[in-house]
Amino acid sequence: MTAEEKIDKIDICGLMPDELTEAFKELNEPSYRAKQVYGWLHKQKAASFDEMTNISKKLRSALSEKYRVTVMNPEKVLVSGIDGTRKYVFSLFDGNVIEAVFMRYHHGNSVCISSQVGCRMGCTFCASTLEGCVRNLTAAEMLSEIYRIETDTGERVSNIVIMGSGEPFDNYDEVIRFIRMISDENGANISARNITLSTCGLVPGIIRFADEGLPVTLALSLHAPYQELREQMMPVARKYKLPEVLSACSEYFRKTGRRISFEYSVVRGVNDTPQHARDLARLIRNIHGHVNLIPVNPVEETGYESPDRSSVEQFRDILTDEGINATIRREMGRDISSACGQLRRRHIKDAGVCTD
Repeated sequence: MTAEEKIDKIDICGLMPDELTEAFKELNEPSYRAKQVYGWLHKQKAASFDEMTNISKKLRSALSEKYRVTVMNPEKVLVSGIDGTRKYVFSLFDGNVIEAVFMRYHHGNSVCISSQVGCRMGCTFCASTLEGCVRNLTAAEMLSEIYRIETDTGERVSNIVIMGSGEPFDNYDEVIRFIRMISDENGANISARNITLSTCGLVPGIIRFADEGLPVTLALSLHAPYQELREQMMPVARKYKLPEVLSACSEYFRKTGRRISFEYSVVRGVNDTPQHARDLARLIRNIHGHVNLIPVNPVEETGYESPDRSSVEQFRDILTDEGINATIRREMGRDISSACGQLRRRHIKDAGVCTD
């Protein structure tokens, strides 16, 4: 099937249960058929209508005339020899590629997914944004990241982090659809409490998200305790100032009861001094949350360098002494390490793909 033919057909994988039921009514099929197909797509992870063996051949043919099944194939997979972390580059039907990461922890398997092809936020420490945002991912494509990884590994995913390429609130509707579908009991049934959504601080998105009734953990990409420095690292901070962003985070906690995770990429000589740590503690002291310290992954185009381990530990200890819960993110897949988006960019360069 060509890309043009796929575009012309409705992506059945992105239909929620009630929408699928309505679609089957139009086909003069009973509602239980919709539930069967939904189960095939989201429990059995069927890659085609032909796999749906308890559906008649006539119905499968009718479905294939109008609908398509989103299946993303891994173009490249890097596997860590240390801890089994797997980094994927997936190809999309239109020729674009995205990145996702599978990680094993004692509490279960986690997958970090992308929500856009690229990103337009412009954060200076992230490789994902260097070519800008090509397009949003659909809910079906985000679901497929999870499903293909589960199929490839033969292991269930229990935790999801929407922290790969893209700003989730820049693709709000599809991200919300994805969360509702991945947590639906008739599908993959991954608890929303096991989902973390990371944002650069798009205030309208945070406020709107607080009213969705989803017990998702909100992670704020903070990265600096001062407005001026944050603007240098994150251009979006020029639009949404720190007081406004932190106020929205407080409102999110008030409405959901979910503590905030403050993501702080530690960059040598930029935001890694003891004074930075003390000022960060003062900034967030009255917000119920914790700090996730992330030694920055070097990005060739920015010249940023990762700090030594002792300085990151000192930073954490200062926060702890100031009464702030802080942890240093465990380094997964050190032998295949790359900054967010670097694997995708390397694949594009190797393939000679134009991203203009």
